[in-house]
Amino acid sequence: MPTIAAKVQSLISEQIISGHFKPGTRLDERELAQQFNVSRTPVREALRQLAARGLTQLLPMRGVVVSEISVKDLTEILHANCELEAMCARLAAESTTTMEKSELQYIHERTNAYVAEGNLDKYLDANRELHQLIQEGAHNSVISKMVGEIRDRLSPYRQFHPAETDRLAISHDGHKDIVDAIVQGNGEAAYLAMRAHNAHLGNAALRALRQSKEAEEAMQPEVAAPVRKRATATTTASKTVKTPKAAKPVKTEKVEKTTTPRSRRST
Repeated sequence: MPTIAAKVQSLISEQIISGHFKPGTRLDERELAQQFNVSRTPVREALRQLAARGLTQLLPMRGVVVSEISVKDLTEILHANCELEAMCARLAAESTTTMEKSELQYIHERTNAYVAEGNLDKYLDANRELHQLIQEGAHNSVISKMVGEIRDRLSPYRQFHPAETDRLAISHDGHKDIVDAIVQGNGEAAYLAMRAHNAHLGNAALRALRQSKEAEEAMQPEVAAPVRKRATATTTASKTVKTPKAAKPVKTEKVEKTTTPRSRRST
């Protein structure tokens, strides 16, 4: 039976993965404890476990926040996800049962209506369900766990598709190629379809993060400029200060030694 901390971790994780808690959002123990009607102890433990998964991090002066990923880190994680989940798709094509294939087809067909309606929330829910079924269909718990953890970490960034108005249709078409290959038992086709699907979505997330970082960097010179000017002024001022000349040594007159005659001893 799951502990309270495990349940809280699952609830917070869902809100991070769904994009409710965005990267950089501060997670306050007290507020979360009130939200889930628990004490702060299980919340603290849940946040510690989420940090171990890479979903949260502890920052000085800010506390626990939803993890932010650098462009370099995101690139590496996306590359790992492309290869590992493509491997999952290949294994699923080779070992998925007839029942699992039917379920996969059903989930994909169900998303037709969500694409037509433009219902993003329902589509994303079905999307997670479909990818989860492919992971399970690989029948390899090690790879499935690795892919699941990476997808959880990437989920907040997969919400970014600013340049795509037809994102659902593009994603849906990619799913069709994957599902068809798995159902047909074509491992190589499933591998290539999943790799292409994740690469496309990953590039959109990477572009969005780069634009965000560039916007932040563009703001920095405006703040830093006055500081540099003050520093220059101080340096200039320090150069114009004349160093006082060393005082000339004072000449001392030689004092002639005088010898005092010794007094005669009394007899």
